[in-house]
Parts: sequence; C-alpha cells; structure tokens
Amino acid sequence: MESILSYFETIPSSHRSLILVGGITFFWILEGAVPLFKFKYKKWKHAGPNLFFTLTTVLVNFALAFLLVKTADWTAAYDFGILNWLPTMPLWLHIVLGVLFLDLIGAYLPHLVEHKVKLLWMVHLVHHTDHHVDTTTANRHHPLESLVRFFFTLIGVFSIGTPIGILMLYQSLSVVAAQFTHANIKLPAGWDKTLSWILVSPDMHKVHHHYRLPYTDSNYGNIFSLWDRLFGTYRQYDREAIIYGVDTFPDPEENGSLTGLIKQPFHKYRKPSSLD
Repeated sequence: MESILSYFETIPSSHRSLILVGGITFFWILEGAVPLFKFKYKKWKHAGPNLFFTLTTVLVNFALAFLLVKTADWTAAYDFGILNWLPTMPLWLHIVLGVLFLDLIGAYLPHLVEHKVKLLWMVHLVHHTDHHVDTTTANRHHPLESLVRFFFTLIGVFSIGTPIGILMLYQSLSVVAAQFTHANIKLPAGWDKTLSWILVSPDMHKVHHHYRLPYTDSNYGNIFSLWDRLFGTYRQYDREAIIYGVDTFPDPEENGSLTGLIKQPFHKYRKPSSLD
C-alpha cells in the first residue's frame, strides 16, 4: 500500500492523461462489442462536444490544482481534518476511508446539491441533455460546473484532511468509474445488480439519466453505491425502458450543438414534470 500511495503522491501528468484517454478508448471499443442500446447516431460527431467539455474540465482542474496541493499540505502541517482526528489505523484503512469520504463530499454531495438548487441544476443540465449516453458523456460538464465540482473537492480535502496521494488516487479511480458507468455497455443483469451493492454499476447510473423525475433525481453516487442506499436516493428502473435526456430540454439538435450547450445554463429555469 505504501508503494501505491507513493506513486500517486508524485503521479506524472502524462500518467493521469493516459488513464483518461486509455479509459475512454477501452470503453469506446467495449461499447461496440456489448452495447446496451444500439444507437443510430454518428458516434464521432456525438463525441465532439463531449470531448470538448472533457478538455475544459481538465483545463479547469489543472489551472486550480495548486489550491488542492496547498490545502492538502496545510491539513498535514496542522493535523486538521477527519483523517487526522481519527485514532491510528492501518495504512490500507486510512486510504479506504480517505477515498470513501472524498466520494461523499467531493462527488455525491455536489451532485445532490446540483439537482436541488435551481441555478446549479441549469449548470448541470449540460450533462443530462445527452440523448445518447456513452463513455464520452462521463465528463460532459459545462466549465461552470467544473468550477462547482472543484470547489466541493477543495472542501473535501480541507474537511477530511486528505493527503495528496489519496486525492490523486481518488481522482484516478473517479475518472475510470465515470467512464464505466456512462458507457453504453450491457452487463449480465445479475452481475450488474450484484456489483451495485458495492459500486455504482452501469445500470444503476443509467437510471439517473432517465429523462423524467423522480428517476433523474436519484442514484447520485460516483464510485460507491453506499451513499445512495444510506441516504435514500437509490432507485431501480428497467434498463430497457430508459429514455435519455431531460423532458424540459427535448431538442436533440440544441443538445448536440456545442454552441447550444455552452448557452444552456443561461436559459430561464424550466420546471421538470414527474412520473409520480
């Protein structure tokens, strides 16, 4: 465990880029072999805006990364944060708890808040208006949302007292997990359901991308399914019946246009309807 943590403490940017690009490439290929939905769409054209937003997400996080490093160093210097306040524990448990808490404060919590606060929902909307969810959808986040997510990650590092090695490990796992859960792949139903007891599975997350409430407002988890089950936001739905998109922004042309997507957060709020 020490060697793993040591590696992530100094992980080169080229290795982080390889994880991002390698994950997209792997799941892109897998989507062709075991697709959940046989989309009739131009895959490369669809990927264009999504990859643009992936790039902006990387740029935002790269530009602000020094804040995470400074915060992690400060918490270590002053023994601040949850991990520093807990009794001495084995290194593996320290790492597991760090990743778990980051998943809660840096991923589950902002995702929940984005769905509950109207202004933030309009920013998060870009991620949900994809009518053909696949692995490239994973980082389809408006730059404004990238800032929101970064802010919550910063709060997580500060409140948890996360060492930089655990933070880098978490972010690497998070990237691959998002690519996996958004990928247009069809696991055997039993495998998917069993997996969802521990990790967010593809079927579990696809429910979150259904176009109508209450399913859109469920399954907020990123890596671990624990938080949805613990806080009562877990839902199931027939994967074959899922329809992607958002009922209040139904135009596929606008939702597939880079210009339209950049402008999307600045529309007037539209109240979604519910199946309940």
